[in-house]
Amino acid sequence: MKLIKALISLILLTALLVSCSSKKDGQDKEDRTASLPTIKVKHEFPDTLVVGTIYSPASFFTLKGDTLGYDYERICRFARQNNMKVKFHIATSMKELISFVENNKVHVAAYEIPITAEYKQHVIHCGEQNVTYQVLVQPLSKDSITNVIQLIGKDVYVIHGSSYEARLRNLDSEIGGGIKIHAIDNDSLLSEDLISMVASHRLPLTIADSDIAQINKTYNDSINISLKVGFPQRASWAVGKDWKWLADTINTWAKNNQTIASARQIRQRYFEMNKHHLDSMRALSDSVSTIIEQAKKQSGTIDYAKLYKRGTGDISAYDRLFKKYAATAGVEWTVLAAVAYVESNFNPSAVSWAGARGLMQIMPKTAAGYGFTEEDLADPEKSVYIASLILSKSDKFLQSYIGNRAERLRFQLGAYNAGMGHVTDAMRLAQKYGKKPQVWYSNVEEAVLWKMRPEFYNDPVCSYGYCRGTETVNYVRQVENAYRVFRQYDAKQHKK
Repeated sequence: MKLIKALISLILLTALLVSCSSKKDGQDKEDRTASLPTIKVKHEFPDTLVVGTIYSPASFFTLKGDTLGYDYERICRFARQNNMKVKFHIATSMKELISFVENNKVHVAAYEIPITAEYKQHVIHCGEQNVTYQVLVQPLSKDSITNVIQLIGKDVYVIHGSSYEARLRNLDSEIGGGIKIHAIDNDSLLSEDLISMVASHRLPLTIADSDIAQINKTYNDSINISLKVGFPQRASWAVGKDWKWLADTINTWAKNNQTIASARQIRQRYFEMNKHHLDSMRALSDSVSTIIEQAKKQSGTIDYAKLYKRGTGDISAYDRLFKKYAATAGVEWTVLAAVAYVESNFNPSAVSWAGARGLMQIMPKTAAGYGFTEEDLADPEKSVYIASLILSKSDKFLQSYIGNRAERLRFQLGAYNAGMGHVTDAMRLAQKYGKKPQVWYSNVEEAVLWKMRPEFYNDPVCSYGYCRGTETVNYVRQVENAYRVFRQYDAKQHKK
């Protein structure tokens, strides 16, 4: 109970109020069950735009303590261009979001609401219209399926009762039968899980919505999602029936050439840019010499090459920095080296799709919280110093709950990757559902994976919504593996 009470006092309740302009991590608290104030209709821009949305892997989510999302970034741009602050109210379902809009609890729903006859009765759609399809997900191959007729005789796996199963059975009827449909009756599986199984060749084929498939392809480029097997579905933002003037304003803004260009850039980052860690698609080599050579190649091409040189026996060109700030971080210096390797492959010029920068891949917002600028993140010493402060802060917080140092480090690494909010959410889920909240492997790491599922990230004990748990789980294991390799290598060097 001590853990639960302390975490409840620390973490925000889920009906978040987020400011785009300040992008503060300390978001205003509000009980998700509290009724929202009804907004009076005025034909003028309010000082604060109240936005409804839903946690999802594309529209709205948090990562490393920062708020991200395709719809989030676009609505923030709209607000800034009209000199408005923004507050977000998070719905737990499409039904609740439509209710927010219909009852004037929010000005606009910045979420992809399907343009259907049913929804048109309740809202006015506006802004950019995005079109999605159901697509076949198959391994990347020169013999890829290019026509639905080629599905005859093929095994296709879908989740039982899903829209994918319904479409597949209709398609089977349309082509005269012959598709071997396997409807998996497993409540713990997501569409993303089946896509991952296809990518790793554990399943031959599945079907997914094109936007979900596109996002997953950015994490694993070994799948082919080019074959459409469903009909197009249009979706867009929406406002209440009384807010036609706002819908017209958003429509005009969405058609602006500058808006179109910026939306294209944002879409590219979320739906096209490769997102997996540099080491995530290959096993960490047991040969430390391979790692050293990779670091050596990187260090010869960076801006700081004249300042930082890799010495004989060094793991990287930045070993002296890791050793200098290890005490500040409260970890062995090889832990800092492992984080840098997995985060950037020892490249201080690295910039991630989400905007994390530098040797230790720190978000500009996080750097600002420690008094540093975005430009400072290009300096390896400042990057390592900030990383050491982040690890020290998480260690102090977790000491009251996790006594074992090695165990606590795993939680710190999970928080470094996803943000402490997601880790504490997972700790609370673990305790609620019979897992050990002080143990990472097979316990809290499983709860991190649960946070990919709406029924868990919308659970009342959670405050930070959707988390791509597979990335965090893999990240902790990758850093621990690199740490072991580097530590063994360092020990051998000292024996020489």
